[in-house]
Amino acid sequence: MIATETHTMILAPAGPGRWTTLAGPEWRNMGGGLWGGYAIGLCVRVMEAEPEATGEPLSITLTYAAALPAGELDVRTRRLRQGGSIGVWEVELRPAGVEEVGVHAIVTMARRPDTPRFAFARMPDAPPPESLPSPDSPIGSRHFGAQAFERRTSERFPPEPSETSHSLTWVRSRRGPWDKALLGMVTDNSAPRALYGLASPINNTTLSLTVYLHATAEEIAAIGDDYLLIECEGRVGGGGAADERSSYWSRDGKLLATSEQLAWYRPARRQPPE
Repeated sequence: MIATETHTMILAPAGPGRWTTLAGPEWRNMGGGLWGGYAIGLCVRVMEAEPEATGEPLSITLTYAAALPAGELDVRTRRLRQGGSIGVWEVELRPAGVEEVGVHAIVTMARRPDTPRFAFARMPDAPPPESLPSPDSPIGSRHFGAQAFERRTSERFPPEPSETSHSLTWVRSRRGPWDKALLGMVTDNSAPRALYGLASPINNTTLSLTVYLHATAEEIAAIGDDYLLIECEGRVGGGGAADERSSYWSRDGKLLATSEQLAWYRPARRQPPE
């Protein structure tokens, strides 16, 4: 079997339920480990490559047990259950040659039937993305999420503490048309909500993230490379933990995905002067 490449994620088979990939240094976040969104995209990609999986990813719950370094990674898949329409799979990501799991995921796969539709959620009002500034930086300085997405928002970064954590941001893919992997990756592309509530610098790490991919693969493909609107807010933080929930809308008002995230935060340690 020949290794396949999509969004620079090359998966090489290494036996039943076993894969290897090489995560480039451009996907490292500021803390040194791989950006959490990369793990989400990789889980989607491996399930698309898994020959025994049927349907498409419907939901993914990830636990970030330890930071994954850039470099060679081992990916393991295991089917937990397969029904007529729904399958449940386990995915583990770990550094090559290491038994300790870095990221653990439960992926629900589904054959999507044609059922009657209903919707209660409504897309919030937002200025068109073309009217907002683009914080583009030279290509050489792009890292983790900026490798994959262009963001347009009226907010500054880092955000200033305020009475609300609600934010609206338009995002467009830099890596070709939208698909399930890119939609999953963008669910870990918003500023930590602790930055909206605290004036002091913080360190922030995702503990767990669940993404629900409401749109089918065909509906996502129909968007092409147009902007999506991210609506994000946090509700509470304390004792080191803070939550976040987000909604992801197409320009015509279709709710494509939602996510829930729990982050671990603490005051940033000030470096002593040299």
